[in-house]
Amino acid sequence: MSVQKVALITASSAGLGAQVARVLAPDFRIVINYASNASRASELVDELSKIPSTHPSESLPRFHILQADVSSKQSVETLAKDAIKTMGRLDVVVSNAGWTRMTNFLNIDEANVDEDWDRCFTMNVKTHLWLAYAAKDALAESEGTFITTASVAGVKPSGSSLAYSVTKAAQIHLAKGLAVILAPKIRVNSVSPGMMLTEWGLKFPAAKREKAIENTKLKRLATVEDVADQIRTLALSRSATGLNVCIDGGSSI
Repeated sequence: MSVQKVALITASSAGLGAQVARVLAPDFRIVINYASNASRASELVDELSKIPSTHPSESLPRFHILQADVSSKQSVETLAKDAIKTMGRLDVVVSNAGWTRMTNFLNIDEANVDEDWDRCFTMNVKTHLWLAYAAKDALAESEGTFITTASVAGVKPSGSSLAYSVTKAAQIHLAKGLAVILAPKIRVNSVSPGMMLTEWGLKFPAAKREKAIENTKLKRLATVEDVADQIRTLALSRSATGLNVCIDGGSSI
């Protein structure tokens, strides 16, 4: 009998990460990662435990919670190591962390803040490289997949800040580079959601949210469910690598 596959999802105690955990829970054992809210992570695991598993096992842990500060290289390395040690293998990594500061994108003065650029580059680019590097041996062994959550702001200059937009473009290119470097054993893809009305998206002013809907071809914003379903599709695909999938209602075309 084959051992059930394992998925590690960063920033997964709420929002998109939590929804990815929900859609993967029937078929994968899952490592939930959180930064600071331990009770929210625990509540999510309680919820996930009620989802029937396609590979029930008495001896293997189905869920595991790990705290990590993914802005720290050492913390990311420890996260991957602990996930593999506890779960025994690693098949899917969803690198879902990111950061921005809300600004007026069209105001060049607000874009000229070094601290924003440094933190955006760490959280939107380097953390994904660190995690891919830390997970690469386990993923090669399982012929697994690495998926990053980027943004449509990385495809079309837009979003919460210039630093966010530029570093999301770098993140998309990083995923393509890793797809080349880590082939043929590991598949690497990114998803680029448009605005989603998560805790994060709701920080945008109402007028900006309305304009975002108007800018889509489908006259609707992507939901966390839409994006999580696409991540599941990429996790299961044996042939997709080097893709950046825009889930944005057509706002980027």
